[in-house]
Amino acid sequence: MFYRRDSRKAVISRNACAASRGRPRFLVICLFATAAVFPSLLPAQTLAPPPGVKVVQLTPQPGYFTEPSIAINPRTPAEIVAAYQDNAHVAFSADGGTNWMTPSGIAPANYRVSGDVSIAYDHRGHAILCYMAFDKLGTFNYWAHGATRSGLFVRRSLDGGRTWEADHIPVIQHATEPGIPFEDKPYIAADNSAGPYAGNLYVGWTRWTLADSQILFSRSTDGGATWSAPLEISAHRGLPRDDNGAAEGFSGAVGPHGTLYVVWALRDQIVFRTSSDGGQTFSAERNILETAPIMFQVQNVARANGFPVIALDPGAGTRPERLYVAWSDYRHGGVDVFCSTSVDRGRTWSDAVRVNSDPIHNGADHFFHWLAVDPSDGSANAIFYDRRGDPSNRDSTVVLARSTDDGKSFINYAWTTKAFNPGGIFMGDYTGIAALGGKVYGVWTEKPPGPAASPGQHPGTVIKVGVADFR
Repeated sequence: MFYRRDSRKAVISRNACAASRGRPRFLVICLFATAAVFPSLLPAQTLAPPPGVKVVQLTPQPGYFTEPSIAINPRTPAEIVAAYQDNAHVAFSADGGTNWMTPSGIAPANYRVSGDVSIAYDHRGHAILCYMAFDKLGTFNYWAHGATRSGLFVRRSLDGGRTWEADHIPVIQHATEPGIPFEDKPYIAADNSAGPYAGNLYVGWTRWTLADSQILFSRSTDGGATWSAPLEISAHRGLPRDDNGAAEGFSGAVGPHGTLYVVWALRDQIVFRTSSDGGQTFSAERNILETAPIMFQVQNVARANGFPVIALDPGAGTRPERLYVAWSDYRHGGVDVFCSTSVDRGRTWSDAVRVNSDPIHNGADHFFHWLAVDPSDGSANAIFYDRRGDPSNRDSTVVLARSTDDGKSFINYAWTTKAFNPGGIFMGDYTGIAALGGKVYGVWTEKPPGPAASPGQHPGTVIKVGVADFR
């Protein structure tokens, strides 16, 4: 999503208190309470790097780069595509993330702004990039009020990511209307199963109107060449602003038999639906997990959220199909990453497991998570920004958290060790991660060190890719 200056933020409260009945107990509890109020009294936790760690900077110079996405070619796992905004860039690697090239001409030439990228590979090894685009005319705020063209589009690479088709393909577009409705934050998923709908592509997103927010959905059965008319899949609509209470944060995953599972956030709940007929119809809407508010304030970041992400282990042998949902909220005061699992296709869900491994109530925030399951071994892998190493809760590193026990616990690894200070800039709304064959690839935004930007100017960010090798 793009930053709007009037974005509201939920203020995090981190109050701590203690009471006791006897003098010895009073001493112990007061020390604990003091550490809760003054987290700098707690020792910082040091994490080991993951095996085979490697970090590559994709953007040579700082720019307005945020909201990356990454995918691995299931037919040729050495091929990886990373995408990022502003204006829909991609980077391609043919050697497992060691070297990267940046194909040109990806962003639509006849729109002024494009972004909110999401990338997937289909079962043929074609890379499909989905993004929003608009003209940003007139007096602009988040919903692009004023005369403007806008829409959601895909662009395809039929050679795994090396080159890209010249024309973008509309999923939905508004050619002449004002900026309402506004289509936002698309997410693309591919059916790479052996099921009856193999090859289908699915896109879900938020539609903003002056009255509400809705989750819309479209599917393609011809490799992304054409797309179905949008279908509203949110039985309950949200508030008409990018804040707590909105319907947003669509994410989808496809099971081994072609079942599509989707989630999004609405009023401190994670909403869940399924489709067993290739995206033509959906099951009844269900609230599966209750969260604390997932729009929140993080120091030195323009805005932050904890939108849900769904991922799936297709299972193999005695390993059952397992769904994972990850999100972030501040139920413990600081922002933490959580995960819940289901082994009955979403009918029941486990209690939330805390993904970041530092002590509760230590004053450190963990935010902008993403989640991927390696289908080869069933491991769940999460990426997020982490502040456990800074007592002031301002500087961030990037952490890889990995579960090899079906989501019951997560080992945390330091993907980066040199912290950066965002300095209050817009960092986007998400990071990205992909995993296959024991290799894990993460992608994120960093603000490099340097002088502060002039008032009203963006100081510049870079995109980095991290590699971990658990083979």
